[in-house]
Amino acid sequence: MSRSTGRSRVAPEGWTTVVPRIVAQDARSLVEFVTRVFDATGAYREDRPSDLRIGDSVLMISDAGIRQPTAAFLYVYVRDADATYRRALEAGARSLEDPMDTPYGDRRCMLEDRWGNTWQIATYKAPKARRRPKRRARRSRA
Repeated sequence: MSRSTGRSRVAPEGWTTVVPRIVAQDARSLVEFVTRVFDATGAYREDRPSDLRIGDSVLMISDAGIRQPTAAFLYVYVRDADATYRRALEAGARSLEDPMDTPYGDRRCMLEDRWGNTWQIATYKAPKARRRPKRRARRSRA
């Protein structure tokens, strides 16, 4: 039982309840792509799904075989979206959106890797405060 919630854990220690999983042809190369582009930790495993860590998240990648290849659409927060975008391009990804600032505070871009996965890569920067128009002083009618 978890001491903080009083409920039993349903996932292994250190894992979240929802874990994205990608099934790919040549999963070994996809693992190499993810570790290179996102500084992920973990390694390719031939006998079971590879579990990679990107920041505080887990991503499972496994070889196609019994299961058909299944691509993912993932939104990943990183320290520097522009640098990660460049690394992804160097690793063979195709740009779908150049890095840009969004109104909700993310510096974001979007790419597709050669396995068909779409990666939205973002760095959170506080949203810019909206400027209010100055009010004109009212003249008193005295």
